[in-house]
Amino acid sequence: MNKIKNVIFDLGDVLLNLDYTKTTNAFKELGFTDFEKMYTQFKANNVFDNLETGHISEEDFFKYMFEAATTPVTKEEIINAWGAMLLDFRLSSLQYLEQLSKHKKLFLLSNTNKIHQPYFEAKLKAQTGISSLDPFFTKVYFSHEVGMRKPNEDIFQFVLQDAGIIAAETMFIDDIQANVAAAAGLGIKTHQLLKGEKIEDLQYD
Repeated sequence: MNKIKNVIFDLGDVLLNLDYTKTTNAFKELGFTDFEKMYTQFKANNVFDNLETGHISEEDFFKYMFEAATTPVTKEEIINAWGAMLLDFRLSSLQYLEQLSKHKKLFLLSNTNKIHQPYFEAKLKAQTGISSLDPFFTKVYFSHEVGMRKPNEDIFQFVLQDAGIIAAETMFIDDIQANVAAAAGLGIKTHQLLKGEKIEDLQYD
């Protein structure tokens, strides 16, 4: 059995608490009656998918949202509704990363976007005084920066190659089953983090 030398973490509901209903409800209050057809935790339409892979600009996204709205909305209202799902960081888990990094190489792999990144970085700064997740990891991979997203296998293959790590020596932790299954298919050891679990409660052997 290969010893685990590397751990790849998801962000949302692993290190950062999320509540997707807050974003859904915020958009409904703005007049987006069919928001669940546009975006949910488990699927996204082409526009949201392209936003998360960096294939459209923020301005293109706002233009789409302005056109989809049933009543006039502002850019600020869209940003706040889109960011409403982002709650607080799990401070005990962030502290645990410092301890774990003494024994393993740590990586972050997150489906996110140019609008959410400054939103959650501001929350991180408010909670910890640190303005970026970079200090916690050997390297951070955001979907909108690498042009790929989970659960597609290509993003996992990219991370393995870019980081110079071996699948059999790597563990991946995510809260979504489809993402975990994709990583497992490449020979990566996986754990689906269930509600109530914390990364500091897991075994990394």
